[in-house]
Amino acid sequence: MKLLIIEDEKQLVKSMAQFLRQEGYVCEIAYTASEANEKILLFDYDCILLDISLPDGNGLKILEKLRENNKTDGVIMITAKNSLDDRVKGLNLGADDYLPKPFFMPELNARISAVVRRKRFDGNNRITFQEITVDLLAKSVMVSDAEIDLTRKEYDLLIFLLANKNRVVSKNAIAEHLSGDDAELLDKFDFIYSHMKNLKKKLTEAGSEDYIKSVYGLGYKFTT
Repeated sequence: MKLLIIEDEKQLVKSMAQFLRQEGYVCEIAYTASEANEKILLFDYDCILLDISLPDGNGLKILEKLRENNKTDGVIMITAKNSLDDRVKGLNLGADDYLPKPFFMPELNARISAVVRRKRFDGNNRITFQEITVDLLAKSVMVSDAEIDLTRKEYDLLIFLLANKNRVVSKNAIAEHLSGDDAELLDKFDFIYSHMKNLKKKLTEAGSEDYIKSVYGLGYKFTT
């Protein structure tokens, strides 16, 4: 899953990104409002961690721009302890949650997971599609009664496809979701083909139907 951290405190950003990447997230970073505005218009994120106080603007303006453009990215405001007015205004603008500084990383992780479940999977901890069941808390995947062993990228790819089931997702969207900013450095999509092939093989070998369909010239579609 892909996150955007909008925060100007570089040491805090380093700690957040290091912890969240260990938890399996792809993290992009914007240190200023101008960087953030560029990213939110170009890309989609499962969750945005939004600092309200930025050196070149108020984070609430970024939230306003998100909603004006009908973006559905989850948003957690990162606020100072005494910023009650900002929290109230942010929630009224459509933020999903807030977390006052200082905070513990496990709590941040739990709040991100909760926002993603609400936004993408109707608040459920389990996703079921035919014979496939994904436990979002345990990050495990079952086909019928058998658990299958997926790599982190394969798991992220499956979650992305399930979140967009019955819709065509482009190779570019998949690359950005799996690799974030690093996707811009990739000239080819060989890594997508490799992860997709391995995921399909593991699912079908465990007894699943092949729900991953190639859509020529466009991308992939997860459907019956």
